[in-house]
Amino acid sequence: MPLRLRNREDPGTASGHPAARRGLLTVLCACVVLVVGMVAAINLAVPMLAASDLRPSASALIWIVDTYVVFFACLVIPGGAAGDRFGRKGVLLAGLALFALGALLSAVAPNLPVLLAGRAITGIGAAAVLPNTLAVLLHAVPAERKGVTIATWASMTGIGGVVGNVGGGAVLSGGSWRWLFAAAIPLSLVLAALVARIAPVSPRHDRPLSPLGAVLLVGASVALLLGIVEGPEAGWGSPIVLTGFGGAVVLFALWTFVELKAGHPLLDPRLFRVPALRGACLGMTAIFFGMFALFYVNASFLQYGKGFNVLLTGLGIIPLTVPVILGARQVGRLVRRAGVDATVALAFVFVGCGLLGLSTRDTDTSYPAYAAWLVVTGIGVTLALPTLSAAIAGSLPPAQAGVGAGLQATTREFGSALGVAVIGTVLTGRFVAALPPDVRADQDPHTVAQALAAAPGRAPEVISAFVTSAGTALRVIGVSVLVLGALVVLQSRLSRTRGNQ
Repeated sequence: MPLRLRNREDPGTASGHPAARRGLLTVLCACVVLVVGMVAAINLAVPMLAASDLRPSASALIWIVDTYVVFFACLVIPGGAAGDRFGRKGVLLAGLALFALGALLSAVAPNLPVLLAGRAITGIGAAAVLPNTLAVLLHAVPAERKGVTIATWASMTGIGGVVGNVGGGAVLSGGSWRWLFAAAIPLSLVLAALVARIAPVSPRHDRPLSPLGAVLLVGASVALLLGIVEGPEAGWGSPIVLTGFGGAVVLFALWTFVELKAGHPLLDPRLFRVPALRGACLGMTAIFFGMFALFYVNASFLQYGKGFNVLLTGLGIIPLTVPVILGARQVGRLVRRAGVDATVALAFVFVGCGLLGLSTRDTDTSYPAYAAWLVVTGIGVTLALPTLSAAIAGSLPPAQAGVGAGLQATTREFGSALGVAVIGTVLTGRFVAALPPDVRADQDPHTVAQALAAAPGRAPEVISAFVTSAGTALRVIGVSVLVLGALVVLQSRLSRTRGNQ
C-alpha cells in the first residue's frame, strides 16, 4: 500500500529557511539531552531514595537506576526501526509521550514496583526518542550540512551527562527525589509540542521489525543483571542468582538464533565477526562501564563522605568534563600521529588510573585532590569516545551507517547498566563486611540509610565503612577497565597482524 506523504515543504526540511533548521536542531538536541541526562541524574537521588519511605534494599537501589538504562539500551535499535517503518516524527512524539508517562508514574509511585514500572516505561520512551531525533535531523538538512549536524547531535550525548548532573542536583535540592521525575514531565511535553509543530514528516520505509528479538535481548540483559545485582543479598549460590545467570545464557543464545534466522535482523550477530567492530564495541562498553560506575559511587561518596549537598554533588562531577570541552577537537590529530591503537591504549590507561586514583580518596581528602583524579579520568574519556565511535562507523559500509549509530547507543547504555550493577554489587558486599560486627548482627543492613537507622549514634563508623567499600569498588572497576582495555588493543593488533599476512 503506497504511503501518502505531504507534498508541501515543512519549515524544517532541507529547502526550508536556515533559521527553521537551527530551531529544529535546537529542539531535537534538547530531546537528546533530556533522555541522556536522566541516565546520570538518577544517581544523585540514590541517597534520598535509600532514606525514603519506599525503604529500598541495596539491590533495589541498583534496579531503580538500571531499569531505565536496560530498556533504553536494548530497545534503541528497534526504536530506530520503528521510526523507519511507522514514521520517524510519529515515533519520536510517541517516545516523548511515553517518557512523560513514565516520569509521572515514577513521581507518584507509592511503592517500589510502581516506581520500577515507571522507570521501564521512561526507558522505552527514551529508546524511541534517541535514534529518531537523528533520523529527523538528517532528513531536514541539506547534504553539505549532514556532517556538522551529526557531530552536533553526537556531542549532545556528552553534554546530556553534564546537564543531568547539574540540573538534577538543582532540582533535587528541593528536598525530594520525586521532584526529579516531576520536572521531566513538563520538559518532555513542551518538547513534544515543539516537535509536533516544527519537525518535518520523512518518508517511511518498509523495514521489518523483530519484536521477538527485542524481547529476548531485554530478557537476557535483565537476567544477567539479576544475577549480578542479587548476589550480595541473596547469596551467589541462591536459586535467584543461578536462575539469572542461567537464564541470561539461554536467552542470549535464543536471541542469537532468532536474529541469525531472520531475513532482516535488527542487529545481525554476524557483524561481530569483524574484529575491528567487535573490539570497538567492547571498548565503548568498557569506557561507559567505568564512567557510570563512577557516577553511581561519586554521588553517594560526595554526599555521605564529604557532606556535600545534592546541588554541590551535581556540580562536583564537572572536572570530568573539562578535558572533553577543551580537548575533543585535538583527538583526531593525535590519532593521525600516534595511530588508533596507541590512542585507545592511552585512553584506557587514563580512565583506569583515574579510577584507581579516586579509589584512594577518603573523607579527609580535599576536593581539589579528588577533582584532579576526575580530570585524569576525563582525559581518558575524551580520547576514547571519538576514536571508538569512528572505529565503529569505519568498520561498516556506508549503507549500514544506521546500524553503526544504533550499536554505539546500545553499547554505551549497556556498559552504563553493567557498570552500575557491578559497582553496586561490590559496594554492597564490602560495605556489609566493613560495618562493625554488632551493627551487622543486629539489623543486617545493606545500605547506609539502613545502617544509620539501625545505629543512629554510630554515624562516623557507618560512613567510614561506606568510604572503605567505595574505595574497594572503584579499585575493582579501575582494574577491570585496564584489563578490558588491554584486550581491546590486543585484539586490534592481532587482527591487523593477521590481515597483513
